[in-house]
Amino acid sequence: MGDGKYSRPPKRKPGLTLIRVVVAGAYGRMGREVLKTVWQAEDMVLVGAVDVRGEGQDVGPLWGAPEVGVTLQGELDKVLAETRPDVMVDFTTPDVVAENIKTALHHGVRPVVGTTGMSSRELEEIRALAGELKLGCVIAPNFAIGAVLMIRFAAEAARYLPHVEIIELHHDQKLDAPSGTAIKTAEVVAAARGDFRQGLPTEVEKIPGARGGSFDGGIRIHSVRLPGLVAHQEVIFGGLGQTLSIRHDSISRESFMPGVLLAIRRVMHLEGVVYGLENLLFE
Repeated sequence: MGDGKYSRPPKRKPGLTLIRVVVAGAYGRMGREVLKTVWQAEDMVLVGAVDVRGEGQDVGPLWGAPEVGVTLQGELDKVLAETRPDVMVDFTTPDVVAENIKTALHHGVRPVVGTTGMSSRELEEIRALAGELKLGCVIAPNFAIGAVLMIRFAAEAARYLPHVEIIELHHDQKLDAPSGTAIKTAEVVAAARGDFRQGLPTEVEKIPGARGGSFDGGIRIHSVRLPGLVAHQEVIFGGLGQTLSIRHDSISRESFMPGVLLAIRRVMHLEGVVYGLENLLFE
């Protein structure tokens, strides 16, 4: 038997309007954490779970609970039509996420998305569709509030120490590199420091890729993939006789859940796409 405290929904106040939630990518590690978190939230109800893995099984044992009466199904379109949710939370893979978002929007469902790896074209198509349908959509490279603060602090530091390199470290099952968080960090750093280019033009890589990927203005991004890691990033600034490091570590996937809950609640009152959790935190 699983932990009894996760086996039933929380006590809810009479008259409380519940947000109906479907989780896509529910069988994965992030998906399981979202399932548990939504199940425990007093203002939410888990109405569906989608994943081609484990199809037909009850989702309760995925987070260590007894059966809860919600089964994994393989077809998102069918689940959305049958359960009529308010919000779809997506932690799937880069090859399906854009289509999942469009499917949700066409069903009148608001997406909250943590899957990274979408192209600029896909993002623009989603912005246009969400705007046309007047539906909220939150897409965040990282839902950990500490990671969002790291990015904000990095933008401030870049104004004074514009020489920057980024090292991001993740578990070895992550499909995309560099991470969405690293790209977002590089974007805000580049914007903060303006017209600046770093690096030695005459340097030579003895092993291709040894200096990492090169972002705008010569910002180098290095990706590490190893078992035992969850999600980590260090932003290193160099100046005359000094360095500054800003680092964030997600020790467990629980670190992302306060941000996911915030996004689920806030997306209900949005129109169009909000990209980045910072736009909900620091508005």
